[in-house]
Amino acid sequence: MPFDVVSSPARSSRKARGLTNYLAGHAAEAAVARHYEDRGVGICARNWRGITGEIDLIGRDGDVVVFIEVKQSRTHDLAASHISDAQIRRIFASVDEFVAGEPKGLLTDVRIDLALVDGQGRVEVVENAFAG
Repeated sequence: MPFDVVSSPARSSRKARGLTNYLAGHAAEAAVARHYEDRGVGICARNWRGITGEIDLIGRDGDVVVFIEVKQSRTHDLAASHISDAQIRRIFASVDEFVAGEPKGLLTDVRIDLALVDGQGRVEVVENAFAG
């Protein structure tokens, strides 16, 4: 019987790993959403996708629109290391795209947070992570 590439062990392993990472990412986003909601920040969008990119979570804290990038890994430090300069540029472009539709447009008060989730599900938030 010829080797079937579609059901090869390597492909099955990659597929299982991909599914595991996908589910872990969604669980991390759900934990972060609960973290913000418990602190009075309403989550108004999840996985918002614009032309320039995607924002994991968008919340409203009074008049401030809070954009939240979620990173998950074994440790908070390792999770933080997964964000690239190119991704930060896409986040800023997506923030601009989103607020263009807000009543105040680009004058909208915004904050961009980085939410880190470790292997035990603990959430650490770095507010204004990309400021300065």
